[in-house]
Amino acid sequence: MSTHISLDEEVRLYNTNAEREKYNTLANLFGIIISLDYLERAYVRDSITAAEYSPACTRLLSQYKTMLKLVGADVPSVEEFMRRYRMENPAALHRIHVGVPATVEHSSEAGPETGKWIAETTQGFITFMDALKLGYRAKDQLHPILQDLVTGYARFKGSKDWEGRSRMVSWLITLNGMTAAEKLSEDQTRELTFDVERAYREFFESLEDAKNKVS
Repeated sequence: MSTHISLDEEVRLYNTNAEREKYNTLANLFGIIISLDYLERAYVRDSITAAEYSPACTRLLSQYKTMLKLVGADVPSVEEFMRRYRMENPAALHRIHVGVPATVEHSSEAGPETGKWIAETTQGFITFMDALKLGYRAKDQLHPILQDLVTGYARFKGSKDWEGRSRMVSWLITLNGMTAAEKLSEDQTRELTFDVERAYREFFESLEDAKNKVS
């Protein structure tokens, strides 16, 4: 007895919702690795700045770690996954193995501790900017995040001369003077967003200047 197969019938990779979710997660992992590879190559070619590269790389590495947990036993290792789907992305694989952006790996300031500080401060900026984008406005939402950012910021030599640091301290003082449930106005939020983005760019520009002086 032969089974009739229609050439017009859609081929489905899954039959259940669980299988569909599995393939979606695998596809997301594939996309993250490809994106990371493109990002690494763009940074090496100086097509993007350190200020653009670092947060994007940090996000992709974080997403990669999350996806790896979700796929579980289906992906015993990233190398196995890349072999399975015939992926040739050595730049992404290296970055995954290192686990931090190249700006941290090749930090111009001495010592692994400084590299750790750069990674933590980068994550601090990203977390604070994400909080603003998500609509956080109350003191009890923003103050702890900004306090961590300013604390990390202060560890860098020469940071006392950075305009961005003084602006962040000024906003910390503003938040300190508010009640826990009090919220920033829309004008204050726009100004704070502008200040933190400018401080973020200044932070990486200062690191690049330090690197160039060493070179």
